[in-house]
Amino acid sequence: MLVGRLGLETARIPHADRHGLLWLGRGHLQVEAGTLHFMAAGSSELSPGDYQIPFQGISMILLGPGTTVSHDALRLLARHGTGLIAVGSDGVRLYSAPPLGPGDSALARRHATVWASGTRERIRLARRMYAWRLGEVLPLKNDIAILRGMEGARMKETYRLLAQRFGIDWHGRHYDRDNPTAADLPNQAINHAATAVEAAATIAVAATGTIPSLGFIHEDSANAFCLDIADLFRDSVTLPSAFQGVRDHLKQPQVDLERHVRRGCGLIFRKEGVISSMIDRIKALFSDEDSDNSGRGT
Repeated sequence: MLVGRLGLETARIPHADRHGLLWLGRGHLQVEAGTLHFMAAGSSELSPGDYQIPFQGISMILLGPGTTVSHDALRLLARHGTGLIAVGSDGVRLYSAPPLGPGDSALARRHATVWASGTRERIRLARRMYAWRLGEVLPLKNDIAILRGMEGARMKETYRLLAQRFGIDWHGRHYDRDNPTAADLPNQAINHAATAVEAAATIAVAATGTIPSLGFIHEDSANAFCLDIADLFRDSVTLPSAFQGVRDHLKQPQVDLERHVRRGCGLIFRKEGVISSMIDRIKALFSDEDSDNSGRGT
């Protein structure tokens, strides 16, 4: 459809006026008489029954495990610009994302403009993200590698303190990409938690229509910006979930470590509204505020 043709594109409810994300699990999403219905089989969050879904007022539906969706439902959602993503329990995995954004390209254009403006602008955004994470503004440097080194030095102490808090033996961060299972339990757990938090960040990036590959701290990955956003929650979500997962696994070794970690991540995602917080951070990152203090007041 041509943009604006017959006014149909602008007839949709703007995403700014919609209710954001709707989580559905264990049921069937279908269309009856032109209305979207969710036939819930029943779960701890949703009792069994037939629920009408006000899809025109929702930006994105997240389908958890145990769900199916009809072709008619996909057609209806696409027609009204409502996104649909398949996720793991509580958003700890991302299985698909449609090429849909928040209704306009403002954030994507701002993202691309800042990223393409040169090294100075990219470092300004990187310093803002580091300030959010570390609670301090790193010195102004013209090399992102120097900033990464400063952050790495501070993280060593964070690892040690969090491991101590959870009663976990910690011998440093070690990771062999060719043999990830060779690492000790805490390092394996951090890998599992990082994967879960990256999935949540990818959902947030998809929901805002920003560009996954244009990162400011990470550069080479096709999901570089998703990794940037995930790292904002490393201290508050990734590491606590990982160390708690190790502690739970030591108590219940019959349950796989990854399962313990994913459950922990999902619990924090739901209780603390992590994905919504990620979306807010992305919007704040590309706000019009312009300060070389990078993070003060945001």
